[in-house]
Amino acid sequence: MTIWLDGALRDADSAHVSVFDHGLTVGDGVFETIKAVHGRPFALTRHLTRLATSARGLGLPEPDLEEVRRACAEVLGANPMPLGRLRITYTGGLSPLGSDRGTTAPTLVVAVGATPRRPDTTAAVTVPWTRNERGALAGLKSTSYAENVVALARAREHGASEALFANTVGALCEGTGSNVFVVLDGALHTPPVTSGCLPGITRALVVEWTGAKETDLPLDVLDRAEEVFLTSTLRDVQAVRVLDGRELPGTPGPVTAKAMRIFDEHASADLDP
Repeated sequence: MTIWLDGALRDADSAHVSVFDHGLTVGDGVFETIKAVHGRPFALTRHLTRLATSARGLGLPEPDLEEVRRACAEVLGANPMPLGRLRITYTGGLSPLGSDRGTTAPTLVVAVGATPRRPDTTAAVTVPWTRNERGALAGLKSTSYAENVVALARAREHGASEALFANTVGALCEGTGSNVFVVLDGALHTPPVTSGCLPGITRALVVEWTGAKETDLPLDVLDRAEEVFLTSTLRDVQAVRVLDGRELPGTPGPVTAKAMRIFDEHASADLDP
C-alpha cells in the first residue's frame, strides 16, 4: 500500500505520524471518505469543499485543495482496485500535550483501501445517546469519532450495521456514518442539517435528485415510517430491512427502490456532480 503523507507518496511501512500529532492526542482533525471506482473518485469536488468547511469550523488553516486533489490522484494511481475507500485526513499537526495547538503545519494523509459493494438492505438500531445539535462540532466531519465507535459497537452487538441517533430535543438526526431518510404517506423526508446531522454528500445528491423534503422529525417517526433508508459515501442508497429487531416488510419499498435507481443513473452519468 502506498500512502500520501505531507507532500509525498510513501510506502505504508515508512508513513509515520508523530505521537504528538494533535489528531492523535485530542482528535483535532477533519476527514473525508470518498468512493473510488476503478481509480476514479466520486463527487471529489463536493468532498473537498466539505473538507475545507470542516477545517474552518475547527479553526484549522485552510487546506491546499489542489494539493489534496493531486494527492488523491497519486494515491489512486499507485493503488489500483475496482472499488476503494479513499480517506483524506487533515489534522492540527505537532502540538503540545493538551488542547492548545502548536505552530507547525497541519498533517495531511491520503490513503485508500479496497472495499466490497454494500448489500441493498441492512439492519439498524436506535441508541440511547444523543447528538448535540448546538455543539461546536455539529455538522463538521471531525476525527473526534469515539461516540460513533461506541454506538456502532452497540449496533454490531445487535446484528446491525448502523446506529441511529436522536438529538438533544428528541428529533431524528443521523447514523454514526450515514444520513437517514423516511417515507411518510408516500413522500420522502430527511432531517435538516439544523438537527445536528452531518451535511452528507450522498444525502445532498439524493435531496437534489429525488426532491426529498428536509423535515424536522421526532425519533418515533421510525416506528410509523413506511420505508427507511440510509445514505452515505459507501452505502449510496441502502434500504433498512430490520430496525430495532422489527422487520420492515417489502424492503426495499417502491420509494426507496426509485431513489436507488435515480442515484445509480445520475452517479453513473457524472462522477463529479
